[in-house]
Amino acid sequence: REVQASQRSVAIIAEMIHTASLVHDDVIDDANSRRGKMTVNQIWGERKAVLAGDFILSAASVALARIGNTTIISVLTQVIEDLVRGEFLQLGSKENENERFAHYLEKTFKKTASLIANSCKAVSILGCPDPKVHEIAYQYGKNVGIAFQLIDDVLDFTSCADRLGKPTAADLKLGLATGPVLFACRQFPEMNAMIMRRFSKPGDVERARKYVLQSDGVQQTTYLAQRYCQEATREIRKLRPSPERDALIQLTEMVLLRDK
Repeated sequence: REVQASQRSVAIIAEMIHTASLVHDDVIDDANSRRGKMTVNQIWGERKAVLAGDFILSAASVALARIGNTTIISVLTQVIEDLVRGEFLQLGSKENENERFAHYLEKTFKKTASLIANSCKAVSILGCPDPKVHEIAYQYGKNVGIAFQLIDDVLDFTSCADRLGKPTAADLKLGLATGPVLFACRQFPEMNAMIMRRFSKPGDVERARKYVLQSDGVQQTTYLAQRYCQEATREIRKLRPSPERDALIQLTEMVLLRDK
């Protein structure tokens, strides 16, 4: 069937929220490149970059209001709340190793997967009255979103800067312990101290990267991403067969195979 105008609007709004979050992220991270190009904050400064991100969000809010559906407004504004909460989670870290991985996955959901999950849910609400379909759409988006970020965290260690569009080991330089680091820590417990001080001492970033590449951290994180994609596929197979369903299944494979 044809995509409804309101569903297309959700896609546009989701992309605008995503873009605004990247502009703001680059300010927080003091990043100077994004996908191989100079960041907004690098070109125009932090103040204008913050305002640019705010402007994109305000335009998205206007577009959201024009859809005229209070349920959709509620679903998509949840994304913005999650993005902010996810950023706060990223600023903190857990001393307990078991809590640390749960903290990482919660942050991953709020900063990345919530956008995809709630966007999928919103377009399903506009296209179908069945709450079961809305939940399938949400779970599909959630699992694909988490897998996408896990692969992103793997590429930070395995892809070259030219392919990735940003410097490699960028997360370590920001003091972030992602999946590959947390898995590597199980084989190299001396990484715990580095994680707690957010890789702030001279040589921490290089040592941590070496430990990750010597461990099975990359493979374990990739395997975890595969499991999330399998779960996404399991959810979407609950819908009746169609070319669109097949495309969504194929998308999970693309998430796992990407190298940039």
